Amino acid sequence: MSTERGQASVELVAVLPLLVLGALMVAQLLAAGRCRELAGHAAAAGATALLQDEDPVVAARRALPGWSRGRVHIVVRGRRVRVSLTPPSLVPGTARMLRTRVQADAGPDA
Repeated sequence: MSTERGQASVELVAVLPLLVLGALMVAQLLAAGRCRELAGHAAAAGATALLQDEDPVVAARRALPGWSRGRVHIVVRGRRVRVSLTPPSLVPGTARMLRTRVQADAGPDA
């Protein structure tokens, strides 16, 4: 009996790193999903700006929260606005793999 008293503590210590890694991976995937949503909003804002004869890059950047503005790349080709956004890195090396690219179209030329 005395040898089994510390077994649960040892098992917890052995499993704890896996639980932490799993939680970080879930949080990383949620951050990537949020970035996809933000990139979609920014691309739509850029396309709307094109329709209103405004600067689509400025409009797309304005649609993003402050923390994401340094992680965004915006390209305008014709009437299309493409937004690439990299999520924050919670698990080293995963942010680049989870970069999202969203495109919005302002429609045919007027």
